[in-house]
Amino acid sequence: MAVRATVSRFPMDPDASDNSGLPWGVTVTPFSGTDENGGQPTYGSGGDLLPRCENCYAYFNTYCELEQWAWSCSLCGTLNGLSSQNIGRYSHPQSCPEMMSSFIDLEMPLEGSEAEAMQARPVYVAAVDLSSSEEFLELTKSALQAALEALAPGSLFGLATFSHKIGLYDVQGPIPVVKNVFIPQDSEHTLPIELEDVMPLLQFLAPVDTCKDRITAALETLRPTTSWERTTGAGQGLDGVLMGGRGFGVAMEALLNYLGSEYGNTFALARVFAFLSGPPDYGAGQLDTRRYGEQYASKGEDADRALLPEQTPFYKDLAAVAVQAGVCVDIFAVTNEYTDLASLKFLSIESGGSLFLYSNPDDSTLPQDLYRMLSRPYAFTCVLRLRTSSEFKPGHAYGHFFPDPQYENVQHIICCDSYATYAYDFDFANTVGFSRNASEQPVLQIAFQYTVVVPPEDLSTSGLVSASRSKYSLQRRLRIRTLQFGTAQKVDELYDSVDPEAVLSLLVHKVILASLEQGVREGRMLLHDWLVILTAQYNDTYKILQYKNGNSITAQVDAAFSQCPQLQPLPRLVFALLRNPLLRFHEEGVHPDYRIYLQCLFSALEPSSLHRAVYPVLTSYSTPDTKAYPRHSLSRAALITSGSPIFFLDAFTTLIVFYSSTADPTLPFPPPHDCLLRTTINKLKQDRSITPKLIFIRGGQDDSTAFENYLIEEQDVDGSGLTSVMGFVSFLEDISQSVVEYMK
Repeated sequence: MAVRATVSRFPMDPDASDNSGLPWGVTVTPFSGTDENGGQPTYGSGGDLLPRCENCYAYFNTYCELEQWAWSCSLCGTLNGLSSQNIGRYSHPQSCPEMMSSFIDLEMPLEGSEAEAMQARPVYVAAVDLSSSEEFLELTKSALQAALEALAPGSLFGLATFSHKIGLYDVQGPIPVVKNVFIPQDSEHTLPIELEDVMPLLQFLAPVDTCKDRITAALETLRPTTSWERTTGAGQGLDGVLMGGRGFGVAMEALLNYLGSEYGNTFALARVFAFLSGPPDYGAGQLDTRRYGEQYASKGEDADRALLPEQTPFYKDLAAVAVQAGVCVDIFAVTNEYTDLASLKFLSIESGGSLFLYSNPDDSTLPQDLYRMLSRPYAFTCVLRLRTSSEFKPGHAYGHFFPDPQYENVQHIICCDSYATYAYDFDFANTVGFSRNASEQPVLQIAFQYTVVVPPEDLSTSGLVSASRSKYSLQRRLRIRTLQFGTAQKVDELYDSVDPEAVLSLLVHKVILASLEQGVREGRMLLHDWLVILTAQYNDTYKILQYKNGNSITAQVDAAFSQCPQLQPLPRLVFALLRNPLLRFHEEGVHPDYRIYLQCLFSALEPSSLHRAVYPVLTSYSTPDTKAYPRHSLSRAALITSGSPIFFLDAFTTLIVFYSSTADPTLPFPPPHDCLLRTTINKLKQDRSITPKLIFIRGGQDDSTAFENYLIEEQDVDGSGLTSVMGFVSFLEDISQSVVEYMK
């Protein structure tokens, strides 16, 4: 569980927090195998025996004061009695994880072990769009072949298709058999028959270890629906327009109900991979994509506001059905036409899934992404709870979860991998703030209860039959991290404790929320104004600004934070965020679906990955085996002055190796597979949550546009397209001028 605070020393009181201009909060990556420093939790059992505070329900931890018969809660100070069982337990502290570490992971008891073993079989269902092209289906087949290689023996797999009808495949017989049920064209009607009546679920879900070849054979039979099928099956839509016959909404609703009937019996978690080649335009859940284009333009609507909210609650309501059914939905959209991901996204992110967008099948990393997703461990049926000491409290929570309807500050996460990150900001509970007594420091406790599937052990040596190997078991665990923070007596001490990447995470969540509620323009203004206020507060704290006659500033504003190294990255990060498609205007050519994809991606990234996605890391090499400089600014000037022949840019989703036009022609291009640069690239790709595209460019010979587009510091931050009008230097001058206006 990695936890990163925006400031490692908390503000003393509300005035100090307001005067600093900094966001105050934390990011949490609960299923990360280590903490933010690489430390591992102390493992143990007896999670159900861990004492809890009678007042605030916090768990006993190493910061609590322990007496012979009682303990004092480190969060609220309440004195709690100890049971006789715990008195005996704590007489041997070396055997108790909670006495040895503030980061623990304890096993919880499960009842009915034999029944649980049956429930634990992992279930995966592919839902494939047949209202598509041959190229789309070839890519989808490749992705599912990769998935079959990643799935563990004992997993169950189902293949379904959708268009103007739903197809269910039975692959457990000698040849694949598909049974179809037609989708009503009317958006008000559901299927005339339940899928269970079309094909029993256990006939649909096939064991991967015995049916892999038959599943592969079934995949090879997939063909796009023909224009004749669409004409007769889908018919005419609104205004006589031929509908595509993509009944995605009905298909997903039916599949969720189909799977939900066996939740807790056949499976504990099912994952649906939905492969989509365009917008749902048939039956219930169909989306009107005409709003992208002349629809809002003719009404004078702001495109940056009109295209961000969902146009129907259908998919948000469907996400609630998925959660109740124990089903996680991942959407893989392979399309360059407007698909209205603003409406579809809820089905994936609220069910614990991911949303992927690929503009075309040709250079898509879909097979690698799906294999990578299935190869890493994940937890499910998770509950995340954050508690604080009594002086402060959680404010807003951000991330891909659904909040508990009854309890505050409790989030439910149906599926969580080791990369998934959430964020919280804090408020003071009163005007007093924290005590200046060093022994009473702010405490934060994060509890993460989750379930994992434990693969069957190799039982060959025990003489048991091989069938036992397909028996998976569930394990419920409780992971707790308790942290104690110092406080800053002065604002400059607060500035010295800043974590710029954690600040960026909170800022991105806030501007996404502002964009969704009030439009992209409002999100940009919020970000710009925040930097102006922070710069003004910093200049005031360090007494950089001089006043004459009460209001005239006679000293130059320090917009580069030259006296505080911890704040220095922030102007560049804000500048880059304003340049990012996340916050660029619609008229600048940002596709609304791509913006939604970035919102979903950025709001789940841990801080270091988000930093790369917003402001890429540019390093240089003198040879493929020799690093020259570890970090350059994203400017053409930096390339020229460094004199290095090779540059490597890590933009999280894209990796670019660029050889300058002046590079020695004897340098091997592309870099050899056994060199330092390639080793670095391979490690980055291996550690990444998604598969980055790798591009090699030779300056002077290849098109360098892909690389040069990332050199943003000489570019216009307002998007007029005129270089050098508002590059980074001009941006700092604009911030300085805005500070002068703000301080008047």
